[in-house]
Amino acid sequence: MQPGQYRRFNIAGITPGDDYAAMAEVLSRRFARARAGQNADTPGARPNRWTLMPDLVIIDGGKGQLGAALGAMADAGVDHVPVVALAKREEEIFAPGNDAPCILAPGSAALHLVQRIRDEAHRVAVSYHRTVRRRESTRSVLEDIPGIGPKRRQALLKAFGSIEGVRQASVDELAAVPGMTRPVAERLRQQL
Repeated sequence: MQPGQYRRFNIAGITPGDDYAAMAEVLSRRFARARAGQNADTPGARPNRWTLMPDLVIIDGGKGQLGAALGAMADAGVDHVPVVALAKREEEIFAPGNDAPCILAPGSAALHLVQRIRDEAHRVAVSYHRTVRRRESTRSVLEDIPGIGPKRRQALLKAFGSIEGVRQASVDELAAVPGMTRPVAERLRQQL
């Protein structure tokens, strides 16, 4: 496994918990980038990480997830890339066009390989999700206000002690903080 080749996607614009829509968005974006990169290649240029098409796509899930993946890949024009789904409970592998799942022999090298791939994908996804949540939980509302960068934010919090202290300050008090200007203070007061 090559962690430098791992790709993480922020999912936006879908109902939280809708695994099918999330999978469709990720696959659509991944393959749109690959197709765009392939069309932009110049002679002699080395392919970048997005232009390479995978030899196989392994989906975490069962028949439903496989169907969602196939639809997204067809929409992206990459329905020539082989895809299978690995359902965790029974370790069944579903392939397009087959009603019955493929069951790999318990303890076999093939089963062990697909389990390791799936488990590594889970580990990376959970780790990334925790990082995003941690970052969001420590985020300050001041970061969303244009003109308030790290230095001004730090100066404001030092002067007023907390976000609530900044909220209660007048425009004149905000403008008096070192590094602040009156227009930024007015914008800050308006947005808080």
